[in-house]
Amino acid sequence: MPSKNILIIDDEPKMCKVLKFALEPEGYSVTTAENAEVGLKRFGEDMYELVISDLKMPGQDGLHVLETVRKQKPQTEVIIMTAYATAQNAVEAMKKGAYDYIIKPFEMDELKLKVKHIMEKRQLAEENVQLKKELKDKYSLENMVGQSGSMQEVYKMVERVAPTHATVLIRGESGTGKELVAQAIHQLSPRASEPFVAVNCGALPENLLESELFGHEKGAFTGADKLKMGRFELAGKGTIFLDEIGDITPSTQIKLLRVLQNRQIERLGGTKTLRIQARTIAATNRNLEEALKDGSFREDLYYRINVFPITLPPLRERPEDVPDLVAHFLKKFRKDEHAIDGPALDCLARYRWPGNVRELENIIERSLIMSVTDTIKEEDLPPHVRHVPSVGASTSIEIPNEGISLEQVERDLIKNALNKAGGNKSKAAKLLGITRRKLYSMMERLGSD
Repeated sequence: MPSKNILIIDDEPKMCKVLKFALEPEGYSVTTAENAEVGLKRFGEDMYELVISDLKMPGQDGLHVLETVRKQKPQTEVIIMTAYATAQNAVEAMKKGAYDYIIKPFEMDELKLKVKHIMEKRQLAEENVQLKKELKDKYSLENMVGQSGSMQEVYKMVERVAPTHATVLIRGESGTGKELVAQAIHQLSPRASEPFVAVNCGALPENLLESELFGHEKGAFTGADKLKMGRFELAGKGTIFLDEIGDITPSTQIKLLRVLQNRQIERLGGTKTLRIQARTIAATNRNLEEALKDGSFREDLYYRINVFPITLPPLRERPEDVPDLVAHFLKKFRKDEHAIDGPALDCLARYRWPGNVRELENIIERSLIMSVTDTIKEEDLPPHVRHVPSVGASTSIEIPNEGISLEQVERDLIKNALNKAGGNKSKAAKLLGITRRKLYSMMERLGSD
């Protein structure tokens, strides 16, 4: 809550007392001064939201007070009081930056109302500044933590594409921060003051997803008891973020393709064509190239959304960013005074992070709860993070005198990983510390099933 300090400057002690007596019960902190010299000295020693000054005073007058205040602290408002009001006086005071003037004698309620308006205006301005700062902090590049080469490349691409109207496809595993990148692009774009509307395409069944995206008319289907605007409409001239776009059904892909091609939609059950102006940013953790091969994703839609691809690296490929991320999350949880010791940080650096940055954030939050001191120690980390072997530790394989087949060892490792992962190739690849594409390549080379 902003302060409410008021400085009153008047050469009549009685007027100073009356104003102080009237304004302090309204919740204001009031300081008085008997002339301009004293008043300006006090003004320089503290922060005031408002100065109320008499116009005619011995020595320096109210216009001098006004000029000095506006020069030194232009955010402070000034009300000029005068018993000698003329149009010329009023015009001069307003030209020099006075918020208002008031003619003596005046009703105290009139002054209180002017003061109230000034304080409310100031509070709204400060809240607006704070909100903009929070938005900038939340969605700016500074909030995308990491100094690794791969993240530096991401920052460059975000800054390059943000000022344009190009469609963006953000790719990366779950938890790498795809929506954060989309929001950063929006905030750095000319559309920043317009809405940012996110839709998780993988979380909704086909009929509900179409209703969410395009809206529906009243009576379009059972339960549609009123008109509903779709997310494309709600985004207006802003940005629509289609998360997990790789999970939408073929029939919805066709409708989405038409929207992106023609920039038009029709609500379900409607006949009116609506023009859309929102920029599209899509994201997926699927391998869309594989989806193209098996026919689960349309090639024409792929090329429509893949105008400017940005790939986010998994955390396991940038362990050098872990310390910065830890510091970022400590600050986020308002635990700046907390630290993490070397052994705990080593554990975090060794861990493979299947859940990426989101998993690290959750683990830091949990560890802060578990910690009994202001330092996170190894024992505060979850067991599955603590018990990761050191870099270089591996399963020891004894090579017999007659030699060994490296290809057979690779086949056995792949087979064991697949068994452990229940046949899930993505999980098996993570267990082996390789990409899914690399696993497929090895299986094809080795003739593995």
